[in-house]
Amino acid sequence: MTIVKPSQLSSSSSSSSPLCSLKGSLLTLAVLTFLSLFYLSLDSLRTSPPSPIVVGANHLPHTFAKEEDENYSDVYHSPESFRSNYAEMEKRFKVYIYPDGDPNTFYQTPRKVTGKYASEGYFFKNIRESRFRTLDPEEADLFFVPVSPHKMRGKGTSYENMTVIVQTYVDGLIAKYPYWNRTLGADHFFVTCHDVGVRAFEGSPVMIKNTIRVVCSPSYNVGFIPHKDVALPQVLQPFALPAGGNDVENRTTLGFWAGHRNSKIRVILARVWENDTELDISNNRINRATGHLVYQKRFYRTKFCICPGGSQVNSARITDSIHYGCVPVILSDYYDLPFNDILDWRKFAVVLRERDVYDLKEILKKITQSEFVSLHNNLVKVQKHFQWNSPPVKFDAFHMIMYELWLRHHVIKY
Repeated sequence: MTIVKPSQLSSSSSSSSPLCSLKGSLLTLAVLTFLSLFYLSLDSLRTSPPSPIVVGANHLPHTFAKEEDENYSDVYHSPESFRSNYAEMEKRFKVYIYPDGDPNTFYQTPRKVTGKYASEGYFFKNIRESRFRTLDPEEADLFFVPVSPHKMRGKGTSYENMTVIVQTYVDGLIAKYPYWNRTLGADHFFVTCHDVGVRAFEGSPVMIKNTIRVVCSPSYNVGFIPHKDVALPQVLQPFALPAGGNDVENRTTLGFWAGHRNSKIRVILARVWENDTELDISNNRINRATGHLVYQKRFYRTKFCICPGGSQVNSARITDSIHYGCVPVILSDYYDLPFNDILDWRKFAVVLRERDVYDLKEILKKITQSEFVSLHNNLVKVQKHFQWNSPPVKFDAFHMIMYELWLRHHVIKY
C-alpha cells in the first residue's frame, strides 16, 4: 500500500484547484441562465397583453378637434385646411398701412360705409380696427396702399386726373420707402369697389401688373388674375331687412329679378322672361311708390334670385340674395366669384353661363325640392362671410378678404 505523504497531497490539490473552480463557475452560470430564461417564459405566459390606448375626442390634436361654435361643412372646398390656415392667419398676419396722404383728400379713410360701394369703405375702416395692422413695416407681411378712387369720384375728380393722382402717389411711395423694391410691389395691395377704381390705377402699370388688386369687378377676361388678385364682394349695406333663412315653406315664387337693363344679358333676360307666369321678372327697378321695401320683401318669397351681370360682371344683388336667403343664380361669364377658392359656390348657388338664360326656367324647375332645401340651408351657413361689421368679427367679409390676402402672401419671394 502506497502511503501518500502530506506534502504530496497538498501539492496535488493545489494543482487541480483552478480547473475545478473554472468548471464550477461555468456550471453555476449555465444553471442560473437556464433558470432565468425559464422564469421569464412562464411570466410571459401568465401576463395578459397590454390593453390598447384609446384616444378620445378630447385628446385629439387641436387641428382635428371639432369646434362646437363653428360649422365647417361641405360648403368649403377643404374645411380642415381653411380652419388651420385661418387660425395661423389670426396669429401671425401683419399689414403695414403707408401713412402718406391727406385723409381729407383721397387717402387713408373711406368716403362712406354705406351704399353700393360700402365694401371699399368698410375695408379702409376695418383694417385700422383689426389685430392685423402693424406700425412696424419691418414685421409686415403685406403693404396696403391706402388711396381711394371712391373718394375721388365723390369729389368729382375726372378719370384722367384720377390716374395722375394715383401714379404720383405710388411713385412717391416707391421713392421714399425701400419696401416696394424688395419685390417690385408683389407684397403690396390696393382695394377698390367702384367701377372707376380699376381705371384709376391704369396710369400706374406696375400697380396693375405686380400688386394684389382687391376689386369688386373681378372679370378674368380683362386683366384680373385669379391666383394673384382678390374678388371683393359688393355688399349693399346696411341691409334694409333682417337676414332670411330656414323659411323654405314661405318661398313659393320660382325665380325673381328686377333692375336696370344696363347689360346685354339683362336685356335678354327681360325680353325672354318678362311675361312669364312662374318667373317674376321685371323690366325695370320696382318703384318705391308701390309700397315700402317691396323689392327686398320679394327676396323672402322667392326660391331662386337671378343675378345677371350689369355694367360689370359683379352685382350687389348676389349678396342681397345671400342675405335674404334666396338662392342666387349667377348669370355672368368670366366672373371670379368672391372667395371662390375657399367656398364651393355650387353648394349654395346655381352657377350658369349667360347662354343658359334661354333655358332658365327649365333648369330651375329640374332642381328638386330636396336639392333646393340643401342649397338654401348651405346658403344660411355662408351668410356671415358676406357681411361687414365694425369692428370686424370672426369669419365676416373683412376676415375672409384678409384670409385671401394671407394665402397670396405665401407665394411672394423676398
